[in-house]
Amino acid sequence: MTTESQLQQVFANNFVAYFRAHVAHVNIQGRNFMSDHKLLGKIYEDLQSQIDTTAELLRTLAEFMPASLETIMESSQISLADVLGDADQLLEDIKADLEELKASYEELMAISEEDGHKEIANHAQDRILTLAKYLWMLDSTLD
Repeated sequence: MTTESQLQQVFANNFVAYFRAHVAHVNIQGRNFMSDHKLLGKIYEDLQSQIDTTAELLRTLAEFMPASLETIMESSQISLADVLGDADQLLEDIKADLEELKASYEELMAISEEDGHKEIANHAQDRILTLAKYLWMLDSTLD
């Protein structure tokens, strides 16, 4: 796999994870609504900001951002299932999505270092740390 192809993978995974986190943010209910709503808002806003950042990284490699939702959905390793359930189920689903996204960034970091794209490896490392923080927050909320 190349840096370009793994960055395309990260883009698709992030895009789907963003959408799913946004849906969970809007639809969550329960006694902990306010804190869950805020946490999911923080997560989806962060993921949303990465759509443009990742697309621009693709352009630095002379690649284009995926041009169709179909391509993104076909490429994503993140579940395409409906985002439904009680608060715990929604948080568990988003946690699973972020674990998958983190794994794709870990792969990007390794591949881009090997390919000599240190700036992309550094970006991936920063994202891994951010996602690890969100995973810790989700684990603590679900505990």
